Amino acid sequence: MKLKQLVNLMKHLFLTGLFLFSIVSFSQESTSFNDAGPNKGKFFAYWGWNRGHYSDSDITFKGDDYNFTLSNVESKDKPKPFGIYYFKIDEITIPQTNFRIGYFFKENYTVSIGVDHMKYVMKNDQSVKFKGDLPSGSDAFVSGNEIVLSEDFLLFEHTDCLNYINAEINRVDDLSNLLGLPNTDKFQINVTEGLGAGLLYPKTNTTLLGKDRYDEFHIAGYGVSAKAGLTFTFYKHFFIPPILNIT
Repeated sequence: MKLKQLVNLMKHLFLTGLFLFSIVSFSQESTSFNDAGPNKGKFFAYWGWNRGHYSDSDITFKGDDYNFTLSNVESKDKPKPFGIYYFKIDEITIPQTNFRIGYFFKENYTVSIGVDHMKYVMKNDQSVKFKGDLPSGSDAFVSGNEIVLSEDFLLFEHTDCLNYINAEINRVDDLSNLLGLPNTDKFQINVTEGLGAGLLYPKTNTTLLGKDRYDEFHIAGYGVSAKAGLTFTFYKHFFIPPILNIT
């Protein structure tokens, strides 16, 4: 299956996930939610929205008359203002979103696949160091071994999506008894920790010195991720997953 087809498949799974949101509980057999049965064999799905924070990047550009690298480039995410498209089926992937579907293959362990749909925007008007051969017409932006990334020189962003397509394995443990919570079907606290890995498949929007804009999906590299946090389960089937994920 080609990656573009995989992205489209994940979008369909994303929409399906809206209707599967409440099919699982993170209960632990014999400790809480006893009537819910064991976790092993259960499926789950969730979706939500994200904010992104990026470390500084080194970005390389290659063309017929240039080959250079910008060092320690600052960037930011680009969240959409809250609006009705957060909930419209045909526009639901416009914001920065997360979708995941998974399976309990053991009582305390899950395996899952998902798409983290993020946005990445290079900050303009910053001065950064560079090395290599710049394209003709760049002299006006250069001072010593630094270059000013004005809009006239470079626009660079992954705003039609910075997709992190990944698989995760997680462990889930019930903390309800440890915290002295009553053994009921209404509320449960679990600790969840896990690791993930996958591909970065963005659609990059780049304009360099007014040249033709580059705007294509492509494999940009790979990623590894880690998560740890609390999962809150309500009435067996609804849950809030850990909100911190480091990639």
